[in-house]
Amino acid sequence: TVCLLAGSLYLPSSLTVSVPQQWLVNGGHMADLWQNCTSGAVFQCLASSSNEWLQSVQAMMILSVIFSVLSLFLFFCQLFTLTKGGRFYITGVFQILAGLCVMSGAAIYTVRHTDWHQASENTSYGFAYILAWLAFPLALASGIIYVILRKRE
Repeated sequence: TVCLLAGSLYLPSSLTVSVPQQWLVNGGHMADLWQNCTSGAVFQCLASSSNEWLQSVQAMMILSVIFSVLSLFLFFCQLFTLTKGGRFYITGVFQILAGLCVMSGAAIYTVRHTDWHQASENTSYGFAYILAWLAFPLALASGIIYVILRKRE
């Protein structure tokens, strides 16, 4: 039940990180992985850049969602098919992979975002960026707990 709770806490976090949200905020300008929005007299959103590094961040976030959904599905499958005392290895591996994908995407974004938007004093990271870094240790801890967890009666 601890793993199910940790997994259910991580899954919404990874979905929130991957749905277009604020990754970078600069006054009236907001940028995420898929679009750049400017607020002012007129609220306008344009598609984001097609940089290779940005596409790799997008891919990592999408993969993290896929791995976390697979992990949840595999947990329920293993819950009913594992013998007593069996470990949830496959579930744990997919959850750890999801965490590593989130970490890779957030790390790439951290290093390369200045190629996309010039840094200034008013620029700050948005809530989705912070949520990505919070989702990484949660997914990793959840995956480790899955691997350690044994099935009870």
